[in-house]
Amino acid sequence: MSNSDSTTTATDIITYIGVPLAVLGVLPILYNTIATLAALSKIKRMLRHSKLTALTRSDVVNRVIEKELPRYAVTPWDRFSQRTEYWQLSRQPSQIPGGSWTTFNWKTNTIGIKTQRVEYADQLRQPQVEVAFDELVLYLLDLGAVPDLHGWKLLRSTGLWTPAGCALMMARGGQKALSIAPLDESDGHLSLAVNWMPSWTTRDFSSLPPYWVRLPPPPKNPKTSASAEASTAQDPLETVGDNELAKKDAGSVHDKESMESIQKQGEANAAKPITCQISAEGLATAISQEADLLRSDSNLHSLFIGHLRVRRGKQDGMWFASACTAYETTSQTMLWNYKIPDEILAFARRDAVPCGGPRPAWGRGRRGNARVVYETQRDGGAARTVRETSHRATVRDAGGAADGPRGPATRCRGEDAAGEYAENARQMRLDRQRRETRESEALQSPKWDTQLVADHNLRWLKSRGVVDDSLSLKNVAGTLLHRMVLDGQFTSSICGMLDLWKAWADNGGMRRSDYIALRDEQETFAHASLLVAMIKDATTAAHEGSLSVELQECMRMWRTVRLG
Repeated sequence: MSNSDSTTTATDIITYIGVPLAVLGVLPILYNTIATLAALSKIKRMLRHSKLTALTRSDVVNRVIEKELPRYAVTPWDRFSQRTEYWQLSRQPSQIPGGSWTTFNWKTNTIGIKTQRVEYADQLRQPQVEVAFDELVLYLLDLGAVPDLHGWKLLRSTGLWTPAGCALMMARGGQKALSIAPLDESDGHLSLAVNWMPSWTTRDFSSLPPYWVRLPPPPKNPKTSASAEASTAQDPLETVGDNELAKKDAGSVHDKESMESIQKQGEANAAKPITCQISAEGLATAISQEADLLRSDSNLHSLFIGHLRVRRGKQDGMWFASACTAYETTSQTMLWNYKIPDEILAFARRDAVPCGGPRPAWGRGRRGNARVVYETQRDGGAARTVRETSHRATVRDAGGAADGPRGPATRCRGEDAAGEYAENARQMRLDRQRRETRESEALQSPKWDTQLVADHNLRWLKSRGVVDDSLSLKNVAGTLLHRMVLDGQFTSSICGMLDLWKAWADNGGMRRSDYIALRDEQETFAHASLLVAMIKDATTAAHEGSLSVELQECMRMWRTVRLG
């Protein structure tokens, strides 16, 4: 054997060492390719299971998967016209992180594309959606969620630094329905996550929506009904003879029919409950219909509410919205969408009505509700009686003396009459001074609590038959609000009295002109006092409105949030 046959050549070295090294160099590429394809397959499966359409690309060398998913802005379906979509949960919600919003059915609108590069399938994130904060909270409230006061306070004070997982809305059983989510890819917006199960829904389409108030109609008064029927039976248009009707113009007949139709519609509205929607700006909608018919938009017949709109320079809309908010506010539920102005809350808590004397004497008479009212009227009537009696006696004596001889007896009677006139004049001056002094003392007397004034006024109204004896203060207030929607003149009188009351409360107390206006409009003042007492009671029941303040402030800070 030759020496050359036993030696190893360079080719052999390359074959035995180079090839394995080359294979080892390719293995990472092969591994990346396999791992990328496996991750891509899992990602596509996750997207398909969540019913998401996405454009995916992969770089097997650099082990990068790129996907493009649409970004949405969402809003709840209409509660009345899309009832099924509104109340039904999604049958197949997304399990991808960031997709908790797919728990519900939403109206979606594509607003852009979100590109994400990942290496592993568990890095996949679904783009969060944009939603109006107030619409999201309203929807959860309608389903039966309850605001968590601690969470809203923390959100208001710490903002975007609120810890992830902090609950804002709670569901049945103490479960978190809405909570703070991590700020990943939220672009500086408030990031939230939602969680809901079908068993947590405690309301349905027949429930009154949040921010809506149902005002009861006044109970039927037999006397009023009888008088209405009598007036209808004695309608002069129905007693006109055939010949006279034939002479009427066709346009007059049409006007009569139109007026009768309007009158019938007004009577029907007065006998039905009125459902009002209270927005953050005040009254938004008022609907007259049966209590169980607020289910479809086809039944929503709006009433005229121009006189109850919140306008600059006129306080009627503010008074009505505040009273409606107070009417719906209890210790468990709270109509927080409209914030009762601080000046109205301060006025409702302030004791501004004088009691009329050292000892409270409200509600004693039937013609007024302050002792000074009754005593002033009584003293004035007594003075008039004395004056008239004296005048008649003088005239009688003068008439009898005219026929007889004019002697000393006649002069004596004349002197006696003059003395009586002087005494009567002096007595009248003293009575007037006493009356003015009593009025001044009454106006400076201790002030009564608003609730106490309302209680006495309610008894006074019941004693006159203005309201039903079985109704509570809140029920009577509800019927007053019902009437305010339908009667613009009644609204003006009530709100005018409230403006007058608030003015003297803000300016140091009641003056004589205020007292005279109150005495002339006693029933209007009694009605107004019921609304003021209800506003005061509502603030106490709702813990000074703290939850309302927290919610409204958070809504003001974040109009739009990211949900996922």
